[in-house]
Amino acid sequence: MLSQIVNDFINGTTGYASYLFHEIIHPSWHNYFYWLILVSAFFFGLEIAKPWRQGQPTFRKDFWLDFFYMFFNFFLFSLIIYNGISMVVVHLFNDTILGMTGFDLQASNPLNGQPMWLIPLIGFVVRDFVQWWVHRLLHRVSWLWEFHKVHHSVEQMGFAAHLRYHWMETIVYRTLEYIPLALLGIGLYDFFVIHIFALAIGHYNHSNFQVSGRVAGASVGGFVGFISVMGLADIHFADHYSLLQKSGVLLGAGLAGYFLLGPVMKKLFNSPEMHIWHHAYDLPEDRKYGINFGISLAIWDYIFGTAEIPHNGRDIKLGFPGVENFPSDFIHQAFYGFSKEQ
Repeated sequence: MLSQIVNDFINGTTGYASYLFHEIIHPSWHNYFYWLILVSAFFFGLEIAKPWRQGQPTFRKDFWLDFFYMFFNFFLFSLIIYNGISMVVVHLFNDTILGMTGFDLQASNPLNGQPMWLIPLIGFVVRDFVQWWVHRLLHRVSWLWEFHKVHHSVEQMGFAAHLRYHWMETIVYRTLEYIPLALLGIGLYDFFVIHIFALAIGHYNHSNFQVSGRVAGASVGGFVGFISVMGLADIHFADHYSLLQKSGVLLGAGLAGYFLLGPVMKKLFNSPEMHIWHHAYDLPEDRKYGINFGISLAIWDYIFGTAEIPHNGRDIKLGFPGVENFPSDFIHQAFYGFSKEQ
């Protein structure tokens, strides 16, 4: 058993290290490393061109700290946690169930034999639902809140604040979200579309930029069209289309999103005007544990009664009581939450 654990950890870690190295030296449309840079540059450009909070500096407070967090949390720390430890946990969990009941969860997952495009769709919804509950735990459980304070220490909001969070959050999220996803047969490479989509939504929710529901809907439709014409998620109907035909698919998907998703976009998906209230310094008196917990989807907050937008929150104060004395550098933030005396 111990040797299997060691092998799982080594294989998961070295496998991801090889994948990451390949990502960096081989730019392509299927490359997550450069998608992070591209998506970040896109939203940074929008913040410069049309800032929602016009008085906020372009290079806002802690901009470069958050920029570092983007790469640390999505690449450096994931090298150990996401692929090393999570592979061990999933195999232990599956082997335990198999030994106790004789039922192989991984071999019996309901997505076996389903179309490849369905896996990212289900994976996105399941992952976001699990993350919504984990996010509520981070606010409700006092010792978890101490770690989550790193994310809420943002006092000037921008796209890169999306990925400023304590490394312990990675452990908490992955522990609770990875097992159901892995048992559904969703692995690292299947996560590509989910990651890019969630990355774009998360950057938008935290950005100093805001658009109407119809424009946001057109963007989501366009993203689906892009996945289709690029052959991602095993969608290949457009492989032999001409450039003009592919452009038509993109345009049609964008228009469908504009007219069909647009009217309900703000209820389905998170947005800057909704998420800004999640970061409010002064919460409503009856909501001391927070509001608007949605990561990508807003619908969970509306279903479970935690959605609230008191008024236009563009210029509200951000943070939490005591944020003025919170550590402002990465090293102290990385160790924050472990000491009883903060």
